[in-house]
Amino acid sequence: MDESVLAKPGDVVDRDREWGLLTEFVTDPDPAMRLGIVSGRRRHGKSYLLQALSERVGGLYVTAVREEGRLPAIQRFSDAIAVHAGLRPGTLRLTDWREVLSNALDVTARSRTPLLVIDESPYLLQHSPEIPGLLQQLYDERQRGSGAGPGARVILCGSAMSVMHELLSGTEPLRGRAVIDLRLGAFDYRAAREFWQIDDPLTALQVHAVLGGAPGYRPVAARPHPNDGLVSWLTRTLLDPGRAVYSRMETEYLLREDPRITQHTLYYDILTAIAQGATTPTRIGAALERQRNAVTHPLDVLESPGYIQREQDILRPRHPVITLADPVIRFNQLITLPQAATVEQGFAEEAWQAAAPTFNSKILGPHFEDLARTFTRRYARTLLPGGLPGPVGTTEVADPVARTKHEVDVIALALGERPQAPRARIALLGEAKATAARRGTGDLQRLERIRTLLAGQGYDTAGTTLALFSLHGFHPDLIESAAGRDDLLLVDLATLYGVGQPPFLSR
Repeated sequence: MDESVLAKPGDVVDRDREWGLLTEFVTDPDPAMRLGIVSGRRRHGKSYLLQALSERVGGLYVTAVREEGRLPAIQRFSDAIAVHAGLRPGTLRLTDWREVLSNALDVTARSRTPLLVIDESPYLLQHSPEIPGLLQQLYDERQRGSGAGPGARVILCGSAMSVMHELLSGTEPLRGRAVIDLRLGAFDYRAAREFWQIDDPLTALQVHAVLGGAPGYRPVAARPHPNDGLVSWLTRTLLDPGRAVYSRMETEYLLREDPRITQHTLYYDILTAIAQGATTPTRIGAALERQRNAVTHPLDVLESPGYIQREQDILRPRHPVITLADPVIRFNQLITLPQAATVEQGFAEEAWQAAAPTFNSKILGPHFEDLARTFTRRYARTLLPGGLPGPVGTTEVADPVARTKHEVDVIALALGERPQAPRARIALLGEAKATAARRGTGDLQRLERIRTLLAGQGYDTAGTTLALFSLHGFHPDLIESAAGRDDLLLVDLATLYGVGQPPFLSR
């Protein structure tokens, strides 16, 4: 097929890797049938991407509907097949899913790129659990291929992450038959700023801290635009009960996506406990007056779609720290719920003023630290002497002399090193602060002390770069110091977003 036809459409932002993977899948000339799985949480842009792909190659794209029963779904899919074949709706009277799937594959086979996309497929499985088994049969029957063209390419897509992941697990019919298992994530924070067309990096950071990089929020939360002022934007979107993106409603929608979440009160209580500082299963259970085992499964359920995350210490085996990972859920638990009565009486601005200190300390600060780690993984390779780093995360370093422990916001091992390996080479030690104060030589001295402690514990720090991440810049003496040494990296907000170079490099 002509490469210009397969070029990514201009309205598809980012997703270069994903587009390349999908176009390679659909244009594979192998005459055998091939299967792909695409999953991702709500509003991550799965449907937008697959619709664009289907339009590019002339594929058949059909989406399931949650409220639709088995027979209406069969008829609607039959009509979609008829239209794709150039016939009028109602022409095909198919009676079961084997007929539907077989006809869909036959009709798409007439195209140079025979693609069938079934979006939101978990909705079909609620009333038609036989579909994966039928696809297995069709897959096995079509492995020898027929004709000179490529075989059918089938993509199943869905937002119910647990259902989608289950399709390829254990003894499920489709296990071992998928070429692609693409889990579509949110936009990178830099791509998110570009997508929203936000002028000011600080505003972009604040928007990312409450919405993340999910592109599906822009159509429902772009008016007023964040460029018009954060307070105006927040109080008329996430803090407006009349908006579809009101965080209480959005959190409820997100939790409903997973059919395993049936006891909604329990899951809300767990999220609230985590938001209030419970970071282990034992502490979460205690906050809910339940045994640790009672929250183990719900925590696994919340982790699989990325609503919470467990952060492992990069250097030492410790219990992982559980935190809220989904920005909308975090905003809802920390800001909206405590102020819900005020917000829903129409006093969103007053509620925001009361919640602003919580936002700065419990949302913006941790989020800035998280983006500092993301920057280290994705963009620091051009600034580090050793190039691309290895595993990136956090750690805690004991200081016996001072009788304290130092929390390290950003630590990167050298490429090839394994987490928690003794005497590992450390590529970077960093501190990220979102406070109003500029960072100074005192922050540098603290990092130097931590580097010395780690060297004394047997870690290789000979090539370790020290990095300071600051929301509001650096004192002149620190910038002057950085200009004269090759082991110090200063990253301000402009550098974080790739719209400037580190301050010391501009001198």
